[in-house]
Amino acid sequence: MSITSHIPTDKPDFDALRKALSAELGDSALVTDRDAMQPYLTEWRHLYHGATPFVVRPADTEGVATALRLAAKFGVAIVPQSGNTGLVGGQMPSESGEELLISTDRLTKIETVDPAGNTLLCGAGTILADVQSAAEEAGRLFPLSLASEGSARIGGLISTNAGGTGVLAYGNMRDQVLGLEVVLADGRVWNGLRALRKDNTGYDLKHLFIGAEGTLGLVTRAMLKLRPLPTARDVAMVGVADPAAALTLLGMVQSTLGEAITAFELIPKFGIEMVLRHGAGTRNPFETIPEWVVLIEASTFSPDRPMREPLETALMAAYEAGVANDALVAQSIAEAADFWRLRELLSEVQSFEGGSIKHDVSVPIHALPAFLAEGTAAALEAIPGCRPVPFGHLGDGNIHFNFTQPEGADKDAFLAQWDKLNTAVHAVVAKHHGSIAAEHGVGRLKAKLVPTVRSPLELEMMRKIKSALDPDGRMNPGRILPLE
Repeated sequence: MSITSHIPTDKPDFDALRKALSAELGDSALVTDRDAMQPYLTEWRHLYHGATPFVVRPADTEGVATALRLAAKFGVAIVPQSGNTGLVGGQMPSESGEELLISTDRLTKIETVDPAGNTLLCGAGTILADVQSAAEEAGRLFPLSLASEGSARIGGLISTNAGGTGVLAYGNMRDQVLGLEVVLADGRVWNGLRALRKDNTGYDLKHLFIGAEGTLGLVTRAMLKLRPLPTARDVAMVGVADPAAALTLLGMVQSTLGEAITAFELIPKFGIEMVLRHGAGTRNPFETIPEWVVLIEASTFSPDRPMREPLETALMAAYEAGVANDALVAQSIAEAADFWRLRELLSEVQSFEGGSIKHDVSVPIHALPAFLAEGTAAALEAIPGCRPVPFGHLGDGNIHFNFTQPEGADKDAFLAQWDKLNTAVHAVVAKHHGSIAAEHGVGRLKAKLVPTVRSPLELEMMRKIKSALDPDGRMNPGRILPLE
């Protein structure tokens, strides 16, 4: 059995495939107009511009199965795409035009919401915000939350094992999935849509597809796990001197509020300044912006256990201990939303300052202060004058370790040093036993790096799984595992 990830060498007959797909799915399932295809072929950071002969938009699982069966017949490589909000290019077909893009954006049905069983069944194309709203209408919470929730779709979030701001309390996307329906490379459909919390009858196959970025099969439906809906959320912004103080603050508030802490986000002063400069509808809550800011969210699940008082008590203790130098607790829902907006716009506003080289990394939580200091020093040595914008999920060890171009620098010249800066930063990540792909995935951007961070045995095991489920190497080739 071959364990090599590859793509077919013969040029496929796309005209014949298009005619076959049109005959079985109808012309409405195909996008052939060049202009209409563009939103599917450009990712939002403009790092990748893909090409495909046409886009297939099946209306249901049967349509996806037909598309994959015919693609297998004609030897065509497949690139699944969900909401096209990915940050590592895994959803982008190559520039060769020899990969067929299949979009799940018509698989949007929310089929059932079961408050008693705390489950929700939906199509892979369902937008995350719609799942959150459906859960809330039923008095439940779907806890995954991230900046792109108004456009990100469930299938892509599953395929990248997305994280977001609630991982500290609720876990990654993997922890929100009870069951999956997946179309395999040959068009067969695996129905694993079980709503069970306990099922030890063999391998838990759904976990093969969560985080696999479409390289093993195409997710079409998902049974999701719901949680109790908080009765209220209290949000605070706290100024600290450095990441070490932020880490101490995390321990203090967790000791007081325990699992009620549902978010703990770290933001540098430069990040706040950028958001205030470029973000519409933002305001500065501080008289003087601290060097570092922590955004804390505490959730109340019982009406007789309000969180505001214990949160304020914990923050006062931190202030008296010299851990915090400023603390603001939102006095209204609107003010809490204003606080969160300062965090949520961080990714978007960086583009206004020029080029940005990004790293989605994680290290053990205790190592974060040392990593941030050493990683920043390594980056400044590699590219003097670059401006660090490290922010993100301090509570779970995941930092978006981004660097904005030096003031007045040429954007293209700065971005040309992406690999150089990656090498410097990733060396520090490795020193602290971290990950170079914390929550965004591997995709095309980091596939070449996987052999440098995974052992030969791990690579062999992954390739054997790939070969077992996709023996022809047609499912999203070159993503996660580099081509051989």
